[in-house]
Amino acid sequence: MGLQLRRLGRGAADLILPPMAHDSRQATASAGLTPDAWSRVVFLEAPVCDGCGAAFEADGGVFAADRCAACTAQPYAFARARAACVYDEASRTLILRFKHGDQQQFGPLFARWISRAAADLVDQADAMAPVPLHPSRLLARRFNQAAEIARPLAGAAGRDYLADALVRAKPTDSQGGKSARGRRENVRTAFAVTEAGARRVRGRRILLVDDVLTTGATAEACTKALLAAGARAVDLAVVARVRTAREVVM
Repeated sequence: MGLQLRRLGRGAADLILPPMAHDSRQATASAGLTPDAWSRVVFLEAPVCDGCGAAFEADGGVFAADRCAACTAQPYAFARARAACVYDEASRTLILRFKHGDQQQFGPLFARWISRAAADLVDQADAMAPVPLHPSRLLARRFNQAAEIARPLAGAAGRDYLADALVRAKPTDSQGGKSARGRRENVRTAFAVTEAGARRVRGRRILLVDDVLTTGATAEACTKALLAAGARAVDLAVVARVRTAREVVM
């Protein structure tokens, strides 16, 4: 009864004060993006590479393998990956508003995007963990963008949310401007699983959540820490990925 009343109240409020789009002050039928912003986002649709989430080029609809050539030759430490969309000018604008513009309303929206793109990974996950920020970075930014996505994603899926199991044990330089090798070295020993976290990780399939996949260096470092702590497997889900995640330097 209480839930029905809340829904009725929300519906009445929307008639009087229609919800605003996250990307503008334009009223929308439901909280989200304006039609123009939505149309510019390049969402990734199946089939995609099971290893890195990259879109396969359609050439008749028949694919010999579920992995791209790069993932076949050199698999990531994480087992599988999915991304909701391509990281380009349209998605980058939205992600930067969220990440650096203190617009936390994007978190639940991005969680819904991931829940669709990574539905199979979400279904098979035992628990979800965000890529953590170092305390000094968290103090400056005031929130962890990965956590603001992972929390509603885990809640909607009914999965255990591991807020502090994985930690950033030491501060690192920004990954921006570094080569793929430089990125790997920058974060190689940056992450750890706490003693309490290890008890919640051991023997479980963990879905690691982040905003953007570029070279995969950060996700790999997190994955290795989780596996070392006893995780059965680690998958990765992100809002957006660059078109050539192992080659592009941002």
